[in-house]
Amino acid sequence: MSQLEELKKFTTVVVDTGDIDSIKKYSPTDATTNPSLIYAAVQKPEYRQILDQAYHYSKKAANKEEQIELLMDKLCTLIGAEILKIIPGRVSTEVPAYLSFDVEGSIEKGKELIALYQEQGIERDRILIKLASTWEGGLAAKELEKEGIHCNLTLMFSLAQAVHCANAKATLISPFVGRILDWHKKAEGVEGYAPQQDPGVQSVTAIYHYYKKFDIPTQIMGASFRNKEEILELAGCDLLTISPSLLAELQDCDASFTLKLEPKQSKAKEISSIELDEKKFRWMLNQDAMATEKLAEGIRNFAKDADQLKKLISQTYQLS
Repeated sequence: MSQLEELKKFTTVVVDTGDIDSIKKYSPTDATTNPSLIYAAVQKPEYRQILDQAYHYSKKAANKEEQIELLMDKLCTLIGAEILKIIPGRVSTEVPAYLSFDVEGSIEKGKELIALYQEQGIERDRILIKLASTWEGGLAAKELEKEGIHCNLTLMFSLAQAVHCANAKATLISPFVGRILDWHKKAEGVEGYAPQQDPGVQSVTAIYHYYKKFDIPTQIMGASFRNKEEILELAGCDLLTISPSLLAELQDCDASFTLKLEPKQSKAKEISSIELDEKKFRWMLNQDAMATEKLAEGIRNFAKDADQLKKLISQTYQLS
C-alpha cells in the first residue's frame, strides 16, 4: 500500500491545484484553488473554452471594469464546477485578496460566488468560500456561516487566527505549514529542521490539539507543504491539501509511517482556553513576527497573482 493510500485512512486528502487532469489522477475527496493556481491553469490551451465561456457571460456587465471582475468570478466558478464533476466532496473558491480587510465586501462577494455556482445547479454545501484569516475575514465568515454559506479561512499562521475563526464558527481553516518553515529558515539561518521540529508542523499540531481539547467542530486542513515529511508528521489531521508533485511522491512510496495526531492525545494535554476579542487578537498577532509578516505577504502575493490573471484576461479579450 502506498503512503498516499495509507494516509487516506486517517485524513481527508485534498488536492491543491486548479488543474483538472491532476485532480483526476489522484482521486482526492476535496479540492482547493486560489488565484495563483487559476492563473497557472488558464494558460494551458485546454482551458481556453472555459475562459471563452466566462468571457461571453461577462458581457452582461455595465462597463469594462465590472466585466473583468465578473469574468474573473465566473472563470473561478466554472473551473470549480468542472472540478466538482470529478470529486465527491467540496471545492474552495477564493474571495479576492483586496477584500481581506473589508467585512461587507467579503460577505457580498461570497454571496455572489455562491449565486454563480447555483446558476450551474451546484448547491452551496459543495462550496467553501475562502477568506483570509484577518480579523475582518473572521467576521465575514461568521455572517456567511449564519446564512449556510460554508467558509475556509486561509493564510493562517497562528493560534490567535485559529481561535478567532473557531469563534466565527467557520467550517474549515487552512493553517499553512511550508510558509512558516520558509520564514524560520530565513530568520534563523538554517537549512532545515527534523520533521518533528519543523516550525510549520508544530504550529498546525498546536492548533489541532487546541481544537480537539475543546471540541471545536471547525475542521483543520493543513496546507502549503514543502516536503513529504511535513505531510506525514500531520497524518491524522482532519484534512491535508497537497500539491500534485507531493501527491506523486506519496503515491510512489510504500514505506510505513506512524499516525501522529489523534483526538485522545489532545484531551490529555493541559491547554488553557483563550478568551479573544479584537484588541487581544491584534496584540497576539502583532507579537508574532512570523504570522504578521506571512499574513501580509500572502495577501499581497494573492493580490499580485489576481492582477496577473486580470492582465491576461484583458489582453486576451482586449478589455483594457
